[in-house]
Amino acid sequence: MPIATVNPATGETLKTFDALGAEEIDRRLALAATAFSRYRTTDFARRTDLLNRAAQLLDEDREGIARIMTTEMGKPIAAARAEAAKCAKAMRWYAAHAESLLADEHPSAADVKDSGASRAIVRYRPLGVVLAVMPWNFPLWQVVRFAAPALMAGNVGLLKHASNVPQTALYLEELFRRAGFEEGCFQTLLVGSGAVEKILRDRRVAAATLTGSEPAGRSVAAIAGDEVKKTVLELGGSDPFVVMPSADIARAASTAVTARVQNNGQSCIAAKRFIVHADVYDDFCERFTARMEQLTVGDPMQESTDVGPLASEQGRADVEVLVEDALRRGATARCGGRRPEKPAQGWYYEPTVLEGITPDMRIHHEEAFGPVATVYRVADLDEAVAVANDTPFGLSSNVWTRDDEETERFTRGIEAGGVFFNGMTASHPAMPFGGVKRSGYGRELSGHGIREFCNVTTVWHGAAPDDSR
Repeated sequence: MPIATVNPATGETLKTFDALGAEEIDRRLALAATAFSRYRTTDFARRTDLLNRAAQLLDEDREGIARIMTTEMGKPIAAARAEAAKCAKAMRWYAAHAESLLADEHPSAADVKDSGASRAIVRYRPLGVVLAVMPWNFPLWQVVRFAAPALMAGNVGLLKHASNVPQTALYLEELFRRAGFEEGCFQTLLVGSGAVEKILRDRRVAAATLTGSEPAGRSVAAIAGDEVKKTVLELGGSDPFVVMPSADIARAASTAVTARVQNNGQSCIAAKRFIVHADVYDDFCERFTARMEQLTVGDPMQESTDVGPLASEQGRADVEVLVEDALRRGATARCGGRRPEKPAQGWYYEPTVLEGITPDMRIHHEEAFGPVATVYRVADLDEAVAVANDTPFGLSSNVWTRDDEETERFTRGIEAGGVFFNGMTASHPAMPFGGVKRSGYGRELSGHGIREFCNVTTVWHGAAPDDSR
């Protein structure tokens, strides 16, 4: 795949970039290793100042970087501004909390004595150079939620971003440089996917994190496993959105639309499968479908646009294949199911609601990365949990109920990294984020995320000789 900015609203190639050669990659790896040898010794006060400065610059740059993101991958401009603001917020959160999250831990006096020590502590130390392989769908946020904690922990970063968002990737390197981080603390590597293995195997790289597709995750995990290097993977999701009879149906239907079409439907944590109790199925579906039909599809630079184009021509083709397979096997489209007549150019797809889904349809098990919702009618809570778990993924989930007993049963029963009640899944720097099953392993954000790339070190001091003997 060429490294290029291709406007998905028009299909026009705006700018292309040459991939780095082997000699330049090696130079940058050496630069990262040298930077880590110095940056690891900085104190939290210095790191805090640097990251807060980066947040300030990002706030000042918000409109410009939002337009770059929208141009490169098609997200509505309002959503792009919100993404930039969220990144600045996360930077400030880690700047404020990293020192306490990584504070030395002290075992109990009884345990210290029992271990034969005079004193003992647990200390969090940085691992080193961390390679981040990141996707295009949230081209700023996906990187910052890795970079902010990694840098505050004393690590340095190498970014291999998706090839269709090169200008966003270069902006991030420049942002951290302008903030005052030493050269080499954060570098963007404009390389294709074929270069990842050699970089990851390099002895100067200590660990890797990847957000992306399941095949990409398998590849990085296999390489890192062979090299015995730490990885964190956040892969696909096919999140359930369960609606029970006690729910506020009007609010559930309204939220369901946002949960499905956020980022033009291209979000791992977007609700994709809507599992509705039979008692409220008709009411919910009528409201949900009506709102999906009312969405404005169009130019993502326009403030009034709800749904822009998919990020690539191949991405739209993948969605079309899943929808056509479902329709051919007996599903029904309550709305959508095709390309819109207008805009005529660009990689647009109509907001779609499919019902009558059966396990033999690909969309039942595969992630639909576009504005396509599937709805299921279930008889009771047990069936709702069974359908929710009938997926290879387990990233997050949404449940609408006002029954306390149901809340506890769903919390115990749903296999996912998160269960959000009476709202939609969202990431926040204070809360751990990640999945189970084929959605990956490890956690980003919160204290769990910052500790993923730390050497958890036991520091043990032997007891002094017993002079009485």
